[in-house]
Amino acid sequence: MNDITRRGALGATGAAAAAALLPPQARAQASRPIRIGVLSDFSGAYRDYGGEGSTACVRQAIEDLKLGEQGIEVEILKADHQNKPDVALSVAREWFDRRDVDMVCDLNNTSVALAVGQLAREKNKVVLATATASAVLTGEQCSSNLIHWTYDTYMLSKSTATATVAAGGNSWFFIVVNYAFGHQMQADATRFVEDAGGRVLGAIRYPFPQTTDFSSFLVQAQSSGAKVLGLATGGADTTNCVKQAQEFGLLRRGMRVAVLLSYITDVHALGLPDAQGMLLTEAFYWDLNDRTRAFTRRLHANVPDLYPNHQQAGAYSAAIHYLRTAAAMGVDAAKADGLAVVNRMKATPTDDDVFGPGSIRADGRKIHPAYLFEVKTPAESRGPWDYYKLAATTPAEQAFRPVSEGGCALVK
Repeated sequence: MNDITRRGALGATGAAAAAALLPPQARAQASRPIRIGVLSDFSGAYRDYGGEGSTACVRQAIEDLKLGEQGIEVEILKADHQNKPDVALSVAREWFDRRDVDMVCDLNNTSVALAVGQLAREKNKVVLATATASAVLTGEQCSSNLIHWTYDTYMLSKSTATATVAAGGNSWFFIVVNYAFGHQMQADATRFVEDAGGRVLGAIRYPFPQTTDFSSFLVQAQSSGAKVLGLATGGADTTNCVKQAQEFGLLRRGMRVAVLLSYITDVHALGLPDAQGMLLTEAFYWDLNDRTRAFTRRLHANVPDLYPNHQQAGAYSAAIHYLRTAAAMGVDAAKADGLAVVNRMKATPTDDDVFGPGSIRADGRKIHPAYLFEVKTPAESRGPWDYYKLAATTPAEQAFRPVSEGGCALVK
């Protein structure tokens, strides 16, 4: 898959304020279009988390900025990386060398993001990792041409564990997928549980991807006496484990389920009868405030059935800030020097309808608040996709790993 969608002359009601932020020089017709590549999972296990939803959100960013009225043309390319770094590198190399692509976003796989980030530095392009979990991207493997958007393992673990312990969930048992992502999530969450005064009573790691029956693990979790079942899982593993926890009656017996990486997409797949009471962290919810609702209304004018998760909303946020920056610099100057664009993005405060005000640190970490949500019961829900009630907010300056702890060489 390698499609192009032209969106140079789009307009949107309710986006006049965003367009007004563009400088006068942006109104001059650029000699070449800005090209954005959405490199995501379009066919595999994670396609509903990013894929077409992320593409639609990038398209909405272009429409909201009314760039066509400023004489700026923008094109979107999209491709399936198949969760394979070699495939992602092949696509990105063609995009950079032959298709004049300036920025790549999404990248919902850490190994893919690391590979494409390195290539972007070599080619002096821009990578906005809007769907990648590992905090290594702003740590020892940070890159001058990459910004890590939306969330990471530190933020998810801190928001979920700290607030849950504060609410009385002070003893935990973890079920952990047995590879690097799961190990990191378990380590981070354990740290925050203990820092908040809680205890970890046990943990079990299961083989991936061959595990579908979690019953023996759930029996161990229940026998531990822990108040909280922490799931360092993802995708179908999460939905299977939550469903089986409901079948075993863990929630009826007073055990909370805290999922360290999950999305509203998972809640929708589970349905409220199975997902009710689950705790999870996202940086965006469509019904969080007036701005998130306004964004969702504009999006629904084009994609009526899409209620984006924070990964997809992150693609919108990143595209908005990138395009504003490119317009402010002048399109030709922005296309000529990806590093200069990244540095300008870091120096400029962010603000958009999905995350609100924010900023980008020297290590490439985009920061904004993190929200712990509890999934509503069927009786509490007022209609389709009315799934969350806000349990706690972690302020932006506290939500992400301190820059001094990451070990990023970009930090002076």
